[in-house]
Amino acid sequence: MGKYHDLAEKIVSNVGGKENINSLTHCITRLRFKLKDEGKANDDVLKNMDGVVTVMKSGGQYQVVIGNHVPDVYADVLEVAGISGESEEASSDGNIFNRLIDILSGCFQPFLGALAAAGMIKGLNALLVFLGTLGWFTYTAQSGTYMMLNAIGDSIFYFMPVILGYTASKKFNLNPMIGITIGAALVYPTIQGSALQALVEEGASAPYSIFGLPAYTTFLGIPWVGANYTSSVVPVIFIIAFAAQIQKLMKRVIPSVVQTFLVPFFVLLISLPVGFLVIGPIISMLTDLLSAGFQALMTFSPALYGVILGFFWQVLVIFGLHWSVVPLAIMQVTQEGFSQVLTGSFAASFAQTAVVLAMFFKLKDKKLKALCPPAIISGIFGVTEPAIYGITLPKKTPFIFSMIGGAVGGLMLMLNNVTAYTMGGLGIFGFFNFITPEGNASTVIPSVLAVLAACVVSFSLTFFFWKDQTVAVEEGQATMEVRKEIVTAPINGAIMPLSASKDEAFAQGILGKGVLIQPESGEVVAPFDGTVMTLFPTKHAIGLISDNGLELLIHIGIDTVQLDGKFFTPHVKQGDKVKRGQKLMSFDIKAIQAAGYSVETPVIVTNSADYLDILESDKSNVASGSDELITALA
Repeated sequence: MGKYHDLAEKIVSNVGGKENINSLTHCITRLRFKLKDEGKANDDVLKNMDGVVTVMKSGGQYQVVIGNHVPDVYADVLEVAGISGESEEASSDGNIFNRLIDILSGCFQPFLGALAAAGMIKGLNALLVFLGTLGWFTYTAQSGTYMMLNAIGDSIFYFMPVILGYTASKKFNLNPMIGITIGAALVYPTIQGSALQALVEEGASAPYSIFGLPAYTTFLGIPWVGANYTSSVVPVIFIIAFAAQIQKLMKRVIPSVVQTFLVPFFVLLISLPVGFLVIGPIISMLTDLLSAGFQALMTFSPALYGVILGFFWQVLVIFGLHWSVVPLAIMQVTQEGFSQVLTGSFAASFAQTAVVLAMFFKLKDKKLKALCPPAIISGIFGVTEPAIYGITLPKKTPFIFSMIGGAVGGLMLMLNNVTAYTMGGLGIFGFFNFITPEGNASTVIPSVLAVLAACVVSFSLTFFFWKDQTVAVEEGQATMEVRKEIVTAPINGAIMPLSASKDEAFAQGILGKGVLIQPESGEVVAPFDGTVMTLFPTKHAIGLISDNGLELLIHIGIDTVQLDGKFFTPHVKQGDKVKRGQKLMSFDIKAIQAAGYSVETPVIVTNSADYLDILESDKSNVASGSDELITALA
């Protein structure tokens, strides 16, 4: 259930119910319904509803104006109405890296609080064991108290595929109950690699092999590679993404009267065998290749190995590929009594934690700021998933700063020949891994210095060079200083008041204050230095945020979303940094007008409420990139 579920229910009810909806799409600010009978919709109720700005009727569409958070409302309306729809933002123009981050953070965000709590409980349990070894009280890993706390803290990590099965399903629009079932199947005991191996007689080799990987049994005669999926992250997300496509297909071909049970039946029957037979082995192959690469690199140059492992360690954790390195360390400690395989990664978790500490002092979002203390506590004890998925990764730059700090720490650790003599200690308890069985702690001090260096670098980079782009109005804060921000004209043309717009929502200033430009040339340029927040797939609108936090919407034409991108050519991508005067978009004025659409372009400050006043230019015509169009006073 999404955060706008209640609003979605009210909207669906007042547009005449789900049976009155033919289709639903959305643009940058509004839900666009095609209703069977617009007379059944309660216009006045919707207009006065909390969460709805107004209602518009245009181009055969019943438009419910929501605002910038319309994609979230759209997703909940689809769920409430029980209809399928292709979100117009689903095919984001962001690059692969941004899409991947969006998927990962979207899958982990819903259970960050529980994840942080579990990490803190695991840290508490480790602390109690350590104090027990000092003789403060009796507490061992065999005690009932330890076992109960361990089960509470470890369960969310052990059953990670089940939880991700639910959250990834929400992200990929799969039935969440199917997602949970997929996750549960992945951790089912008898299909884990160790259990399958038990099917083979002791000392005997696996009867089958796929790309060098041992296969212990078959599925319908196809050799099946065993793997351990408990605590894994990547396989379930890929399987859920695949299952979502199968669900779409099944809904198209299976009659609606029997979809309730036949769609889940075929989704599970197809996606899980493919997951076990194809996706699992592919992930295992990538893990083996990565493991061989790390071993070769450490042999070539320990210092370079430390830098690379320290830099990429958190990335490996995200994809679950760190398990390609951990077995090497375990094997080395078992056989030789010591290992340096994981030494270069030791400072990475501390660097991640230091970044979150720096962000705590700079974040404006109170909800995100509240997540920092538990993430810091969890990170001190070596559990950084809450910090990564909930705080640093979505912001991108701080995550990179943590990688740099990890690289510095990894270099110092390897240069000082720090060696581990045991496995298991995480975070601050990891320092005890570097004490020899004879009690020699000579490498503990270099490890502490390396961690401090990693923390100082990461904290400093974040504190001094990262800027939170979130605009927040501090309650009760008064100042005599007035800050001014200039927005230059993004398009050549004649200026008109926003109230002259043919679109009622723009004309009434409901979406923010601004002006209307009648374009004389089909080119849009950046009106300030900033970032492309939103570039719609239909290319008719672009949202920008200035380096100082001003949010601007440039909406080319009225109802031009209907053109589906035709006659528009973007020159930037969502997420791009832009400079004042940089070309953002080209559009064909004559072709758009010939298609029956107005090219009048509202230029709106969507966060007008954050400013004392919005002043429009008194000129009748403006030149793009040079003439002042809007002055925002704060």
